[in-house]
Amino acid sequence: MKYYKKMIGEKCYLSPVNPENYELYTQWLNDPEVTVSLNVAHQVISPEKEKEILQDISRHGYHFAIVESEQNRLLGNCGLHKIDHLNRNATFGIFIGDKSYWNQGYGEEATKLIVDFGFNILNLHNILLKVFSFNTRAIRCYEKVGFREVGRRRQSKIIGGKYYDDVYMDILATEFKFNQIARYLESEEKK
Repeated sequence: MKYYKKMIGEKCYLSPVNPENYELYTQWLNDPEVTVSLNVAHQVISPEKEKEILQDISRHGYHFAIVESEQNRLLGNCGLHKIDHLNRNATFGIFIGDKSYWNQGYGEEATKLIVDFGFNILNLHNILLKVFSFNTRAIRCYEKVGFREVGRRRQSKIIGGKYYDDVYMDILATEFKFNQIARYLESEEKK
């Protein structure tokens, strides 16, 4: 597959979503280990349905494939949703579908890249996310990037007969420490 480097990190980069990756996404989105942390675990996703979804998100909004830098291997995706340009806010979502890349910092770097894009390209001021309380690995990742818990909806998710909270976290542009765009502009000014 061909990918295009929109936002570039050390380990991975963000590329526009390619609908031709539908078979890999279908595999990931039918894997309970991957989807238990997403809001799609209850869905059965066919290749045809996933291709339609990818075609739709590739045309609208800000959805990106997360691609490993050295081998150009697709790892998952992330995006900014419900963008409100008037009030300068959006909602963020991410998943790493390739489990062999879990716990290696790819999610953290991809999160930094998409948040950088949101604040420094789209000129957003607030980015919100929702994560289930059992997903402590994701919560730690988001905290490393600078997200803070702003509230909970208690016992709103039932999985395996046990209730979990929805944890809401957000970050403001003034709290975000990573700014790849500013570094690029500084290097261009020095030329």
